[in-house]
Amino acid sequence: MIQVEHLTKRFGEKVAVDDLSFTVRTGTVTGFLGPNGAGKSTTMRVAVGLDRPTAGSVTFAGKRYQELASPLREVGTLLEARAVHPGRTARNHLRALATTHGISTRRVDEVLGLTGLSDVAGKRVGGFSLGMGQRLGIATAMLGDPGVLVLDEPVNGLDPEGVIWVRNLARALAAEGRTVLISSHLMSEMAQTADHLVVIAQGRLMADSPIDAMLDGEGQPRVLVRSPDVERLGVAIAGDGVHIEQRTDGGLLVTGRDPLQISRAALEHGLLLSELTPMRASLEDAYLRLTHDHVDYRAAEPVAEGK
Repeated sequence: MIQVEHLTKRFGEKVAVDDLSFTVRTGTVTGFLGPNGAGKSTTMRVAVGLDRPTAGSVTFAGKRYQELASPLREVGTLLEARAVHPGRTARNHLRALATTHGISTRRVDEVLGLTGLSDVAGKRVGGFSLGMGQRLGIATAMLGDPGVLVLDEPVNGLDPEGVIWVRNLARALAAEGRTVLISSHLMSEMAQTADHLVVIAQGRLMADSPIDAMLDGEGQPRVLVRSPDVERLGVAIAGDGVHIEQRTDGGLLVTGRDPLQISRAALEHGLLLSELTPMRASLEDAYLRLTHDHVDYRAAEPVAEGK
């Protein structure tokens, strides 16, 4: 497990992380979300000993990163994928790291193959694209076959195939019983990858829950309903606290009535239903609700030209 306990980090007068506590459990993919400047990267840097905490701690199975006997074998990290000597080849970069931990060159070739870099292993890293650099960063994190992965924006710069690959990799690693912590700004990707979510804003904890619980608790029920007699159906299900939106495709998006209430109303009025689909709130909806009042930089709403 990764245990973050009352973590605080100040840079001069600025509080980057403010008494933050949460647990990342084994066998799960935990998404680490928050606006720019929320403290995600600072928390990860403190976790792996790159920054000193002002107060509190981050531990891996009860030990600080600095106390681990063989860090690469226990905790794999991707924080700054481009922090690699540009004159080294991908293979030599990994070999140098492997040597410090007694890891075989065979494992170097394995992670190059795992991340799709075998064909460019002899090329200098300075010529790599952003996506290739990300793959090398993931290869570095996987080099010691660790039980814990800490990945900061791992899909940054990857093409759609690469994004799907990272998603499947994270879920496969968690299924093996490993601990996986991933930060990302891509809500749609986190919705498909994470089992659990930790949301922070301005260095403070906003939410810490399974993703299903977060989405199920997001506002009133919404249901997409269709009927050959849509006007009569709208009248039948109307009432206090009910909002009905007529969609351009002929369906009704109903807020404030659950599927059972709608089907009963249709039955009582002798109306046929051709669709009755619960519409779950999106992760983006839940995230924006949690962080709306804690964003440091907010752009003005775009205005159409000529208005």
